[in-house]
Amino acid sequence: MAEAVLRAEGVGYRLGARALVADVALELHTGEVLGLIGPNGAGKSTLLRLMAGLLRPTAGALHLHGRALDSFPARERARRIGYLPQHFAPHWDYTARELLRLGLERGGDPSGLEAVATRHDITALLPRRWSSLSGGERARVLAASVLATRPELVLADEATAALDVGQSLALMRRLRAAAQAGAAVAVVVHDLNLAVAWCDRIALLHQGRLQALATAPALAEDPRLDAVFGVVFERVRTQAGWMLNARARRCEGDREPP
Repeated sequence: MAEAVLRAEGVGYRLGARALVADVALELHTGEVLGLIGPNGAGKSTLLRLMAGLLRPTAGALHLHGRALDSFPARERARRIGYLPQHFAPHWDYTARELLRLGLERGGDPSGLEAVATRHDITALLPRRWSSLSGGERARVLAASVLATRPELVLADEATAALDVGQSLALMRRLRAAAQAGAAVAVVVHDLNLAVAWCDRIALLHQGRLQALATAPALAEDPRLDAVFGVVFERVRTQAGWMLNARARRCEGDREPP
């Protein structure tokens, strides 16, 4: 089995009396993409922030290459872990070029900026300031600045949410390439078909707890998927794998559609 880059052991996080994450145990392995799915409020983003070292667990432990995650200095964590937040607002109105350079400097090598911009198809955006970029353009620039350093652990929180279909596929392809280059990747995905198509394993979360952890094809067939999302999934097997179509559950008294 591939090396476990990050290990979560009974991890929990409470905010007052509310448990946002509870007793989660999983591993992120070199060379794989792990998808985190679940309904709104399931704890996906909180779990990702715990794995990034941005929050300290109130229960359990996290280990990076066998060493307690919170024992790493912040600068070393930033070099080893690439984190794509759901929302990002720089303090200054940087240009895309300046943000990309900051990302490269975080990895210790500011050279190759133009090559990175070309690889991520953001060359035309380099002179523009953050405030002038659309949501999708911001997501692309941020992804380039994080992935440019080739971190050993990549954590992406709904990185495709602001992207169109083509750019979503391009980003998932880049996350897959990062895994193939030796990183461990975890990504929060709302589009279940995107998760099934691009992730090796999928973790299903609900109310802060891990409900299932399986390969993408196995998870696509798991009835717990229907239960957690409160819908009935129609499962269609295609040459590329499973495709899921959600149908609302019928309630008593509902009429059949005409």
